[in-house]
Amino acid sequence: MNPRTRPLAVEDAARLADLVQTHRAFMAPWEPDREESWFTVDGQRAMIERLLEDQQRGAACLHVILDDDGSVVGRVNLNNIVRGPFLSCHLGYWVAESANGRGLATEAVRELVGFGFTELGLHRVQAGTLLHNVASQKVLHRNGFARFGLAPAYLRIAGRWQDHYLYQLLNPALP
Repeated sequence: MNPRTRPLAVEDAARLADLVQTHRAFMAPWEPDREESWFTVDGQRAMIERLLEDQQRGAACLHVILDDDGSVVGRVNLNNIVRGPFLSCHLGYWVAESANGRGLATEAVRELVGFGFTELGLHRVQAGTLLHNVASQKVLHRNGFARFGLAPAYLRIAGRWQDHYLYQLLNPALP
């Protein structure tokens, strides 16, 4: 099986700009409000450069999601990596509407979480979903995540503070 992800690169800015612009209405209910610049090549390039700085500091692991033909159709990230006794991070992911419902996010999450456990030595990966984001919850369940809580007004999504279910997956190889 071909890898479902690869590391994010500055060269992905044009493709990501095309995806976020094309699928803007589809993504709007699940995303924070964005400045217009977010939807441009320059905006995506600036975002990627900032994120790659986080990755260089060891605070993130950033990948794009690949379709069967190798084209970029989304992103998957391990963010806010905390070392020390916590050894945990937050998972985030999205796929374009045109690639939705085909298991690509499920495979990409499995791949990156596995990397986080084996290569980064993480103990725990946490994710949050809007209460009505059943598709995202299915991705997490298929990857063995367990829901462990409800966070009221957790993130400002689509212009308002919204509740999220919290999920976690513990590294089975660590005691």
